[in-house]
Amino acid sequence: MPRLSIRIDFDQEGRLGPGKVALLERIASEGSISAAGRSMNMSYKRAWELVAEINQSFTEPLVSAQTGGKTGGGAVLTPRGLELIRHYRAIERKALSATASHLKALQAISRSGRRK
Repeated sequence: MPRLSIRIDFDQEGRLGPGKVALLERIASEGSISAAGRSMNMSYKRAWELVAEINQSFTEPLVSAQTGGKTGGGAVLTPRGLELIRHYRAIERKALSATASHLKALQAISRSGRRK
């Protein structure tokens, strides 16, 4: 079945898509940017770059990171970060619902939809 992915472009301020949202969700569950990146087979550097992009794209940070030390660092999503995930997932659900019959039709005429 074809998959629909949603990417939202914010003019010059950046973009938001399934990868960044998944990273935010992993940060929320892992409590760490590096652990979230590892769980997605992403380098530490790339995970931090994406978090910086995300935070710079909005009027307030979506991820709050604490530096390491004796007790270690960590990261949490801010209330705005949690709100962003809720909105993105709601958009995604509505888009999938609205396009389900069209995706099914596309599947039927695609090479992978043909019977052998």
